[in-house]
Amino acid sequence: MVRRSFLTTAASSGGGSDSDDELGVEDHPWTWIYRSASLSGPTSTGNRDAQLDIIGARKDNFECYVGDCVLLKAEGSNEAWVAIVTEFLEADEDGDKAANFLWFSTEKEIRNNDRKRTDFLPNELYITPSSDVNPLASINDKAAVMSEQEFLQRYPSGKVPRGSLGYNKTFVCRRGCDTRTTIYTQEFVWESVYSGKPEHLGTLLKLVQDGTRSTRKRRRGNIATVETDYIATPPEGDDEDEEEDSSDVAQRVPVTPRKRRKAPRTVTPSNRRVVIKKALEFTPLATRMLSPSHHQSSPFQLARAQLHVASVPASLPCRESEFFLVYSHLETAITDGSGACIYISGTPGTGKTATVREVVSKLDEAVRSDELDDFIFVEINGMKITDPHQSYTLLWEALKGQRVSPSQALELLEREFNNPSPRRVPCVVLMDELDQLVTKNQSVMYNFFNWPGLKHSRLIVLAVANTMDLPERTLSNKISSRLGLTRITFPGYNHEQLMKIIHSRLEGVPGNVVEPDAVQFASRKVAAVSGDARRALDICRRAVELAEADVKASGIDPATPSKRGKFKSGEEDRPKTVRGKVTIATVKRAINEATSSPLQQYLRALPFASKLVLSSLLIRNERTGLPDSTYGDVVEEMRRALVLDASSRRVSLLTSTGEKDSGVGRITRRDPKLARPAGISSAAADLAGAGIIILEAQRAERPSKIKLAVGDEEIKLAFRDDPEIRALGIAF
Repeated sequence: MVRRSFLTTAASSGGGSDSDDELGVEDHPWTWIYRSASLSGPTSTGNRDAQLDIIGARKDNFECYVGDCVLLKAEGSNEAWVAIVTEFLEADEDGDKAANFLWFSTEKEIRNNDRKRTDFLPNELYITPSSDVNPLASINDKAAVMSEQEFLQRYPSGKVPRGSLGYNKTFVCRRGCDTRTTIYTQEFVWESVYSGKPEHLGTLLKLVQDGTRSTRKRRRGNIATVETDYIATPPEGDDEDEEEDSSDVAQRVPVTPRKRRKAPRTVTPSNRRVVIKKALEFTPLATRMLSPSHHQSSPFQLARAQLHVASVPASLPCRESEFFLVYSHLETAITDGSGACIYISGTPGTGKTATVREVVSKLDEAVRSDELDDFIFVEINGMKITDPHQSYTLLWEALKGQRVSPSQALELLEREFNNPSPRRVPCVVLMDELDQLVTKNQSVMYNFFNWPGLKHSRLIVLAVANTMDLPERTLSNKISSRLGLTRITFPGYNHEQLMKIIHSRLEGVPGNVVEPDAVQFASRKVAAVSGDARRALDICRRAVELAEADVKASGIDPATPSKRGKFKSGEEDRPKTVRGKVTIATVKRAINEATSSPLQQYLRALPFASKLVLSSLLIRNERTGLPDSTYGDVVEEMRRALVLDASSRRVSLLTSTGEKDSGVGRITRRDPKLARPAGISSAAADLAGAGIIILEAQRAERPSKIKLAVGDEEIKLAFRDDPEIRALGIAF
């Protein structure tokens, strides 16, 4: 018989070792064993009564029956997969014979170290309430499960001899455990709770379910009463009759499901060696700790600190409905142990990432207070990784704590999410700046959108992007239509919402250094352009800095208002009071500075060729929805703009020479295929040198990658009123 090795947990030492695949890899068919001896053999078609009496299965000389403990092939894992056969199914959707398995778990699969028992034995397993359907091809051999007393009687040394037939197949079970909630049953004697007979399976499962049932706090009205800062009223239709402990939902496990679901095939792992890289180590630099009183000693300094975009507020106003949507979807997916993909879109500065982080923090509080099952959270920011494929490495490291190469991580993730493992802990992945994870063949985006739909993945992806239709733009309609994304759109803030956000940041700042009219003026200005809360906060923060500078120049100290009594009424008191406040005039100065920053001045002073490069690149990005393009595509975009322009005096840039393209050659307008602006190559190189664009290899060649190194809003703001750009029909 041909044999092939696979990895499993050693019964005697608890480590991984090679073991023979007892059933081999030869293609012997599985046949059913019926209750009646006269019906033994392959199932005859149309005999429905016989199908209900299946008590076992046979492959060559190997037989297993309902109630037997079996070993299953664990692809890509060094853990022992041990389960009890609870039911045989005639066929799954692929037509393969299958069975329902009640799983055992090792102590390594219990992630909650605070609750994990420390008295586990090297070969101990915990019976779990989790069951799953898998093909018979995944069965490898039978396993022996017994009590500790029985094990010591057979093996007084406490270890199974390596030459024994029970080596790597003998285990001890003295407790049940729900690995998702880390709740153990009372210690029992295995032979007294389960004798191996099918009729005792229901008693065993009820014992485990009752013993591992969570005693969580009852959550009234769902999240509506958990966090009143976010939801003022509970959702419609939530009455007392529908109130239910969330633990009951998590603990519902079907005893013997007869739904013939499609189960992925499990095969033995390949011999490819996985190289685990050592985590990077850094030598920490000496740091100097500053107390809050040092940099927040005045109202101006306190206001500047709270208005900073990096400041984490106590609550997120004006995003209550979006918070509830994200929270409810995540809580449901984590509780049910199912996969989900949520696509969150909206313009920059609308609170997408902040809302998701706040939701995750509230879910984490629910886990710590024993109101929700444990989950893994990992954030992947497209702006913080140099290659989109590194997202595979980050996800695998979060799941297993191993740092491998992107290609190895992809292979391991494919095996992980396609393998049946009902004890897997749900994983929540925040993919921020999804626009930056776009690749040539869109494999990264497709994999992260496809994995949550796999039956055993328990992966929950929160994809955050600025473009509403990014999946449709990057993926084909046929693929994007079957991904089943849940979409949540964050609209831009209006001026009332911006006012509320700014006032919430200024709560607790003494002296009222910012006047309400100034806040309203800044909010209306920003809401009319973009509705970006970050830009509104930046303008107000800069206005506070200007007011603080005026105060320091005039010698007024807002922290000591008693000094005002030294001045006579009508003299210096009124001017200094105005100078110590953020008024509408102060906000106007801050807005003028924002629009006349060094970057804005540089962009407005660029020659026409450079402006044309930036405008064409921006139009190209908006047309494709991709953050980068090729230099040749941008040139084609410029050519279209110049050919359509019949009135601009810049038409003279195009002349007719048949010279080789050097970037400065003159081409006639009569041949639009050869039309190309003069000096474009040098203009692109100058922009790359100034840090405005990123040009591959600093060479303006057609296949070279080119992308903006500054924000789109900076380009639009600088060229919005430019007459030369408007003459080309380009409007921002």
